[in-house]
Amino acid sequence: MISRDVEPRLLRGFVAVAEELHFTRAAARLYVAQQALSRDVRRLEQTLGAVLFVRTTRAVELTADGERLLPLARRVLGAHEELAAAFGGPRALLVDLNTDGPSSGRTVLERARELAPGCELMARFESGLTHAAREIAAGRLDVSFGYAAGLDPGLRARLAYAPVRYEPLAVLLPEGHPLAALEDVPLDALAGETVYAGAGNPRTVEWTGLARELFAGRGIMPAPPAPVAVGKEEFRRVMAKTRNPVLVTVDFPDMPGCVKRPLVAPVPLSPLAMVWRKGFTHPGLDALAEAAAGLAAERGWLEKPPGSWLPAALTPVADRG
Repeated sequence: MISRDVEPRLLRGFVAVAEELHFTRAAARLYVAQQALSRDVRRLEQTLGAVLFVRTTRAVELTADGERLLPLARRVLGAHEELAAAFGGPRALLVDLNTDGPSSGRTVLERARELAPGCELMARFESGLTHAAREIAAGRLDVSFGYAAGLDPGLRARLAYAPVRYEPLAVLLPEGHPLAALEDVPLDALAGETVYAGAGNPRTVEWTGLARELFAGRGIMPAPPAPVAVGKEEFRRVMAKTRNPVLVTVDFPDMPGCVKRPLVAPVPLSPLAMVWRKGFTHPGLDALAEAAAGLAAERGWLEKPPGSWLPAALTPVADRG
């Protein structure tokens, strides 16, 4: 008979390797040495009397026993988190807002803080859901906002998400640009323009994909990859040099030397979702979900203007993991 005393640390290491299918990445995710992680996996296998992984020089795969253990291990670790929350109080919830400025995510966070004043909800600014989603999956971040349907399917399968808003898109134009004189910019008016949408930035792959789909067949050229401008002054300098319009949301913060104009005819929408790790529970997460649902109902965030444009790969209505 095997021992019933399985340490949570061993299960945590097993789950990390099972999700990454790579010992080096799993060790980095847990902030431990690869050798220590390998020892923990062997110890778990000895404790359970089962081989959990098939290891080759090129790949790591779960065995049938490993597949059987994975959902059980996740439930046990979830119970440990609930126990810690019940008696030690929940830790701070790390919430990525993508940008340190106005955004739908910030509005949701501020409402959640009102709903759950006893929870510590800490803002982070990771800039791009593709990067933030990897951090969430690795346990280094808890929540983010963005176009979840644009994520890699393998990464998205490890996440839970709920719709927040159909965000109208806009274009940021350098002062003096011919289109800056318009109150609204028809999409067709961008034909022949080269528009920046984060091409080459590994943190914002989902946003670049949405932009390419929007630009296709309209004569709008995506701007080539370029170093990311950090800070308003660098943004102003790069905009003055390239004079390329930039695809943004209507809530994008104002930038010096630029004007922001909503896009119309049709109104393009980005399906914004709240994203977190599957199986993760926290009272702050509940407050964020309640805040997002309340704001959507009050402000019509999930109503689509007639004739609006949406990307083909929409985020499902909800997957709460």
